[in-house]
Amino acid sequence: MTAAEARDSALLTSSQAAARKAVVVAALTTIEAFPMDGSVRTLGWGVAAWVEEWLLQPDGDEAGSPYRLTREQLNFVLWFYAVDSRGKFLYRRAVLRRAKGWGKSPFLGALCLAELAGPVRFDYWGADGEAVGKPHPAPWVVIAGVSETQTENTMAAIRAMVEESDLVDAIGLDVGKTRIFTPTGGKLTGITSSSSTSEGARPSMAVMDETHHWSESNGGHALARVIRRNLAKSRDGSARAIETTNAHAPGEDSVAEMSYLAYLAAREGRSKAKGILYDSREAPGNVDLADRPVLLLALAAAYGDSTWVDLERIADEVYDPNTPPEEARRFYLNQITAAADSWLAPHEYDANERVNLAPLKVAEPGEWRKGDTICLGFDGGRTDDSSAVVAVRVSDGAAFLLGLWEKPDGPRGVGWEVDHDQVRDAVDNAFATLDVIGFFSDVAYWETTVDHWRDEYQERLLVKATTRHTVAWDMRSHQGDTVRAVEALHRAFIDQEVPHDGDQRLRRHVLNARRRPNRWGVSFGKETRESPKKVDALAALLLARMARSRVLADGVLAKRRQPVGRLVGF
Repeated sequence: MTAAEARDSALLTSSQAAARKAVVVAALTTIEAFPMDGSVRTLGWGVAAWVEEWLLQPDGDEAGSPYRLTREQLNFVLWFYAVDSRGKFLYRRAVLRRAKGWGKSPFLGALCLAELAGPVRFDYWGADGEAVGKPHPAPWVVIAGVSETQTENTMAAIRAMVEESDLVDAIGLDVGKTRIFTPTGGKLTGITSSSSTSEGARPSMAVMDETHHWSESNGGHALARVIRRNLAKSRDGSARAIETTNAHAPGEDSVAEMSYLAYLAAREGRSKAKGILYDSREAPGNVDLADRPVLLLALAAAYGDSTWVDLERIADEVYDPNTPPEEARRFYLNQITAAADSWLAPHEYDANERVNLAPLKVAEPGEWRKGDTICLGFDGGRTDDSSAVVAVRVSDGAAFLLGLWEKPDGPRGVGWEVDHDQVRDAVDNAFATLDVIGFFSDVAYWETTVDHWRDEYQERLLVKATTRHTVAWDMRSHQGDTVRAVEALHRAFIDQEVPHDGDQRLRRHVLNARRRPNRWGVSFGKETRESPKKVDALAALLLARMARSRVLADGVLAKRRQPVGRLVGF
């Protein structure tokens, strides 16, 4: 079954599959369709036209015929070559993450050839305001990998795309096995992590191939740093890089993982670094691999318009006894799976997301109307660890991240401390606009503030964290009870009983957590003591869930009598 056939089949079987498995198989993408209203200008149209005019299909049944971009590939080209009002590129680097067999090598080979001889640099504005490009005056395109085998895969596609093309005679290309030269001194070459000539080079474009394999031990980290330093030396800022990768394995600290974390930091505002284009298409996390019809729909979602892919064959690879499920999800569904010691897998967390989840109903301070009845959880740090406030709605157990304070990446993080006033304002606002009946907080570094919250709000709270304190729950001195609550929360996630709205910050903290067995059971913790991958929002969620469990177990809502004439928040 091809991707196109699977999409057609999906139209006929999706309702049946949804009824049977309660899943909707739709691709999850990280970039939008390029706008056609002129709001974003791009050199991409000219680049795409050049690629389809001069290059040939390198393999398959249509080998030797004109190369044609798919809609997904064209969308990437339009975004990658998007420019601002000065003709400067919007993105300084890009990551193209796709399932195995999607066609990354031929596609990036086409862009390498365009960078060598096509209209890839801004020239002028056309009559209709469109950006018009010109060739780079001195192109130096490098294809980088941690082994010669990696670079050869892309070089082989490049040779097949151009050797029999009219482009060779039109501009006088000199096509060799490991390099291509132009008559004006332009060159396209491969480099590896063992190359001693990388430092000091001035490439105009770099393709960093299969960066999920680039690690510290094989020289990948050093090669990535050298390439980026070299690109940064371009006088007009137009030298850029594209990474190709499958879904990385968390915890391996690959270049692909580092780029993904950099993208998340920029998207969430934790980093001032700009200009990362991250293009990923994956199947949703709630796919049941054991259901073959649903699996085929999921594969069709992941592979998109790569119509040359035989999805039935891919499904057979998924079911091969030698293919671990986590590898099937990574390489064929393009999903980032869990590390070996992860507390929760991404698809387990994502299965709890509710698209139509009712948001928290809040009341304006001083109104007679009450907001939703909730329990709060707080976990805080001071200089390195994050601080988080999470609300859990009592009626359905839905989790909402009300506030997260994290040390910024880069220079902004030097000397950073969490703003205590902001944290107190977030908690005060929750009490002013919501019906807060339970509030559990860890006490480390925040003892004085936690005592203040007790004194200020204990009359509103229907359950106490301990017999000694209405709010304070010291995780260090209640390890047994805390671990039991952790295990209950884990089971609730597995049973899809933790509804959430998909907040990516809360997701990141939950997925950062690692299993930490102890004498009471299995708790969670950071990857390492000094790890920048924080879990404080998960701790806050745990505390809020503990408060809700106490509310339900004690039956305090049924016993409550709201005082007549009292304003919420007073």
